[in-house]
Amino acid sequence: MTHPAKAAVFGTGSWGTAFAMVLADAGCDVTLWGRRSEVAEAVNTTRTNPGYLPGVELPASVRATTDPAEALRGADFAVLVVPSQTLRANLADWARHLEPGTVLVSLMKGVELGTAKRMSEVIEDVTEVTPDRIAVITGPNLAKEIAERRPAAAVVACSDEEVARRLQAACHTPYFRPYTNTDVVGCELGGAVKNVIGLAVGIADGMGLGDNAKGSLITRGLAETTRLGLAMGADPLTFSGLAGLGDLVATCSSPLSRNHTFGTNLGRGMTLQETVAVTSQTAEGVKSCESVLDLARRHDVDMPITETVVGIVHEGKPPVVALKELMSRSAKPERR
Repeated sequence: MTHPAKAAVFGTGSWGTAFAMVLADAGCDVTLWGRRSEVAEAVNTTRTNPGYLPGVELPASVRATTDPAEALRGADFAVLVVPSQTLRANLADWARHLEPGTVLVSLMKGVELGTAKRMSEVIEDVTEVTPDRIAVITGPNLAKEIAERRPAAAVVACSDEEVARRLQAACHTPYFRPYTNTDVVGCELGGAVKNVIGLAVGIADGMGLGDNAKGSLITRGLAETTRLGLAMGADPLTFSGLAGLGDLVATCSSPLSRNHTFGTNLGRGMTLQETVAVTSQTAEGVKSCESVLDLARRHDVDMPITETVVGIVHEGKPPVVALKELMSRSAKPERR
């Protein structure tokens, strides 16, 4: 008899908790690691994480701990779900407890400030494990809907197809349908840049610009994501799939999206400080827009929507002025 796969999930936010539930529903034994003992205690005694997913009952095969060594003991998969900019410091602390053969799985959608590294590159940097032991899960995955077991699809990406298939089996449930892909670069870029485009669409919605503007921003946002992907060696087809278009549409059209909501508040005239104050969870695009723009400049790729978002979010440019600049750019062919 084969034993169920063991997974350690690092991060007790809404997506970490929801994905722990997916893994458990797929038959894994899951240990959820959290920094705060009261969260671990709530999971273990009430089977809930009231701070992030109130009212959602977790399966019995999910337990929680504050001890990283305990979480990683015998783990087939170590799933990382912390804010992108905190990954390096956190992982440096956890890496010494890693066992040989454990596959590291990134659920994070960001690019590191300063280094402009994707999350899988940060994982490789810190742990020195080979790329065939690093996987990425991405796609249109709003945590609240998945926690309610509503249907969703995702992409499991790893340079080693066999590892991708193993991870696919470990998280495949009647409501969560994962597809495999070997294009890690494209999948990660799709997930990181869509947060920036989500901010742009949110700003447009907050300004009341209408659905034509929304459709235009989503489409041109996908075009600039694909341009960057091509320059970095990604497969262009990835961007028309779940990791690209699928995730982008979900983020740009749902009130559950943190980045879209953050942008909407900015578009309505709130300052950055006011918007941060009313946002309880991390909107990854707020910091990643700077590192995505840095990445674009390093590869000499034009990303005007990303540039506009950086101008509004970090340079204090009024959305009306930024929009005028974006719309008055010189005319050009669509496919260039």
